[in-house]
Amino acid sequence: MTEFRFGTQSWNFRAWIGPFYPPDTDTAEMLQLYGRMFSTIEVASSFYAIPAAPVLRSWREEVPGDFLFALKVPQQITHTTRLIGTDAALNRFVERIRELETALGPVLVQLPPDFLPTPDAVSTFKNFVSRLPSDIQWAVEFRHAAWLTDETLDLLRELNIALTLVDGRWIKRSKMLELMADPTADFCYMRWMGLDCRVTDFSKPQIDRDMDLVAWVEAFEAIPERVTTVYGYFNNQFQGHSPHSVREMQRLIGQQPMEPVALRK
Repeated sequence: MTEFRFGTQSWNFRAWIGPFYPPDTDTAEMLQLYGRMFSTIEVASSFYAIPAAPVLRSWREEVPGDFLFALKVPQQITHTTRLIGTDAALNRFVERIRELETALGPVLVQLPPDFLPTPDAVSTFKNFVSRLPSDIQWAVEFRHAAWLTDETLDLLRELNIALTLVDGRWIKRSKMLELMADPTADFCYMRWMGLDCRVTDFSKPQIDRDMDLVAWVEAFEAIPERVTTVYGYFNNQFQGHSPHSVREMQRLIGQQPMEPVALRK
């Protein structure tokens, strides 16, 4: 039976104190409280810098034993060097994130929108993904639809790397939902990013995307049984308050969300 794990992208938004975290929450308590609510988190900060080993160990100690962290590969690898000559940097990153031990979940390779499938880029991409350690769950996010070719998808299937399905402004949602029926790995990785609405108040939902969520849930029916886990992460920009989006998705698939009032009981 496929397991569904939903969470947010980051956990330390001060605007969540009150509507999500108890009103007197200190920022140092946020991760521990978050771990009582949801079973996974996508760590956005690893995109900007590799977390220090003591930080990763402290994260691991603050969450339940079955909690999973998803991390983003540093932008130095994906955006600055664009996957070229990345062995040393990738090895440092992989060695470091292993500090999470059993709390290490999937790892996201997010490629920039202007990373186009030219012959050189395709060759570079093939070389990069073929060198990824196979004992880690890897997901790749393309932000240009031209990458979604049979050649690319077959390569990901061969390596058991998940094609990240994104609800955002780069590739049409209809294409993402279509691809759900034939995943490239034995797990799925999904991200709900929004349409670049530039929401600045993260304390409450401000955009009605209920029907969008229903469309995704209906598409879940097409996920084959060989998929063991579906990971999904919401950005604040999707509706304005990603904890609300997570709980709404949980309700739609029949999971019982924990309400914030129960955090300290």
